[in-house]
Amino acid sequence: MNDDQRAIRRKLRILNYAAEFGSVVKTCRYFGIGRASFYRWRAAYLEHGEAGLIDKSPIPKWHANRTAPEIEEKVVYLRKKYHLGLIRISWYMARYHEIQISDAGVYRILKCNGLNRVHRSYH
Repeated sequence: MNDDQRAIRRKLRILNYAAEFGSVVKTCRYFGIGRASFYRWRAAYLEHGEAGLIDKSPIPKWHANRTAPEIEEKVVYLRKKYHLGLIRISWYMARYHEIQISDAGVYRILKCNGLNRVHRSYH
């Protein structure tokens, strides 16, 4: 039995217990869960069945403020090809591509791609 199946069985047991005894407050107290969680599980179960009881990640797959992949590719290309620093990449993007990106934004992109330091041999 995997983790999802275990979570579904636990939540179903809690929902069935509440249906059998008719008291959500006592059920939540007995199982040590919050009422908000109980009602959220019950609504998901009524709407989607057992599939609604699977634990989902609360974070989105793509953050709204993340830099576009095209811009990230250009920044990484400039670092790899010309070994430019943060400020020069920021300046180059603004001047030749009309893309405004701060040097901190360039740093975050380079750090995520493992290129956050210029090697001494390029100075």
